[in-house]
Amino acid sequence: MKATQRPCSAPQLTSSGTPLVIEMDGRTYRLSQELDQFRAGGRCWLGEPSRDVWVLACGPVTLEIARFDVEWNGSQWWVLRIQD
Repeated sequence: MKATQRPCSAPQLTSSGTPLVIEMDGRTYRLSQELDQFRAGGRCWLGEPSRDVWVLACGPVTLEIARFDVEWNGSQWWVLRIQD
């Protein structure tokens, strides 16, 4: 997976909070399969908050997406890594 660290939005979520739709850079990704989900602590030396992380298959693309506990660098949702 390639690190990208880009803000995104997740306008549609499942009842458990998993993103169904991710929008980033004018593209829309739709969830095909949830591959993993975990809670991660932030890198305290960077002032990064804790976050929930999902690894999602969205058709031929795999995204690692995070929802930070608070808005971080202008967004609460981030695509951390992408594999296409």
